[in-house]
Amino acid sequence: MKRSFFIIASIAATVMMQAASLQVDRIEPTNWYAGLDRAIPSVQLMVYGQGIRDAEVTTQYAGVTIDSLVRLDSPNYLLIYMNTNGAEPGTIDLNFKLGKAKKTVKYELLRREKAGRDRIGFSNADVLYMLMPDRFADGNPANNQIAGMQSYTNDRSKPSLRHGGDIEGIRQHLDYFTDLGVTALWFTPVLENNSPDEWGRQSTYHGYATTNYYRVDPRFGTNDDYRRLIDEAHQRGLKVVMDMIFNHCGDYHPWLKDMPSHDWFNQPDYKDNYLQTSYKLTPVLDPYASEVDLRETVEGWFVPAMPDLNHHNVHVMNYLIQNSIWWIETVGIDGIRMDTYPYAYADAMARWMKILDREYPNFNVVGETWVEVPAYTATWQKDSPNAKQNSYLKTVMDFSFHEKVDSAKHETTDGWWRGYNRVYNSLVFDYLYKNPRNVMAFIENHDTNRFLENGQDVKALKQALALLLTINRIPQLYYGTEILMNGTKEVTDGNVRKDFPGGFPGDKRNAFTAAGRTAAENDMFDWLSTVLHWRKDNKCIISGRQTQFIPINGIYVIARRFNGRAVMTIVNGTPETRSMPVKRYAEIIGDHTVATDVPTGTSIDLTNDIALPPRGTLILEF
Repeated sequence: MKRSFFIIASIAATVMMQAASLQVDRIEPTNWYAGLDRAIPSVQLMVYGQGIRDAEVTTQYAGVTIDSLVRLDSPNYLLIYMNTNGAEPGTIDLNFKLGKAKKTVKYELLRREKAGRDRIGFSNADVLYMLMPDRFADGNPANNQIAGMQSYTNDRSKPSLRHGGDIEGIRQHLDYFTDLGVTALWFTPVLENNSPDEWGRQSTYHGYATTNYYRVDPRFGTNDDYRRLIDEAHQRGLKVVMDMIFNHCGDYHPWLKDMPSHDWFNQPDYKDNYLQTSYKLTPVLDPYASEVDLRETVEGWFVPAMPDLNHHNVHVMNYLIQNSIWWIETVGIDGIRMDTYPYAYADAMARWMKILDREYPNFNVVGETWVEVPAYTATWQKDSPNAKQNSYLKTVMDFSFHEKVDSAKHETTDGWWRGYNRVYNSLVFDYLYKNPRNVMAFIENHDTNRFLENGQDVKALKQALALLLTINRIPQLYYGTEILMNGTKEVTDGNVRKDFPGGFPGDKRNAFTAAGRTAAENDMFDWLSTVLHWRKDNKCIISGRQTQFIPINGIYVIARRFNGRAVMTIVNGTPETRSMPVKRYAEIIGDHTVATDVPTGTSIDLTNDIALPPRGTLILEF
């Protein structure tokens, strides 16, 4: 009798606990959009809540059905697969039931602002300006300290701690970008990175350790601030590219503390069996790759603070795919830059790209494919004949061009391999690309040394930029290049991610204005701005046929032609004055007798050989 009493009491207690603990902390995506059925036939809702796994869920919303409930290993997550095919926008009542407990949660199904085909991405008609929000401008000092976040410090004297830049700071300087002449902005990740500083010396100011995929980091601002920035950028003709990371999240994401399932991460037993990635991406395409090498690349963690997500878990990948679509629809981004692209499973990423391409055929995604060999990069591009599986990735990053230009600045261009022969010998492999116009080239970014390193070689910088902005590529600039910002990574990455002068309260000068720049900085800004404005809508550069000439006498020439117009970019890769024999370039020059040097407006006689000063640069138009 006592035993029966205790059993009954235990059951009663369990029911009471269930009644008291039907808890829905949050649902991701935070809302969804009607009309996305082709991309996502059944949207995955990830429900967070203590003991929520065993709940039943129903709805009576017209056109909406619950396809399935997925109960993961952790009791604190529940996946709802909800079919919205044909449903009209409105508020859906999601009815949860756990034991005798009941709870109704309102879930918004919103109307899309435009059709997927009307989302127009960046292209080779654009020039992307990459910046780090924390290091660009602090427009709202009130958000530098946010109560309730993991312990952190703002200290601009420490290159690896937070400095306080934010979305409002970027918004306040939108006119600066249009004055400079760029047409698209790429920010390093803006999503929440709620990780504490490490040993008071290191922080996640860079944004690559996500702890909430649906929330802008409050130190940068709010989701509404992000949307406002993008809207105002669009009003000025500027596109915005969002940096995303599917490969890993941050170690303070709730998923790591309470893993949804045993296979949510690669190496989930990381505390006992940590696997570090080799950072070598070649095994992913190597036909002779060993299993251990391939496993280290795609399953090893990037760093201990960045847990490696398992994209072969279909629920993980569904979550990430939906997240990218949600940001497109919610804030109106014009493109995505995907970090550490080949570190993730190729088949899962191809599925994402195929879905995105089907729903947004005119959108663009660029993947970071950091191998300095054109054959490797080209194989990652959509429709590559050399790929075992179509990646559907439209745009790849040209690390070969970066490496070759970086080497050329230290060398004299000879008759064979050195100097600008390196660039020539890289571009000859463009036949490997399905679409060379969908390749993003750059001379520096947040992960490399600044092009100027610790010096001020303006001649070398102008040569590199002249090539970057006229070759058959999508060009990407790095913030501050236009004012000669320099630095190297030999001590810390933070030294190539310095604060933009004038972007922060108390700065001694304001380099956003001509009055606040030095004479050398204004010379560089004006030179670059002239070329950028000239490049806009320039059919020779956007659509023109490219011809390059083997460097002769230290001079390298690349030409573009379109409908009887021509552009010739000419660089002297030697420390001496050299002469360019115009007869050698007759196929481009034709019967033209005079050209205009774009940056200076100077007229150049095409009937006589052209003398170029040491490390001289010309961009001739005729």
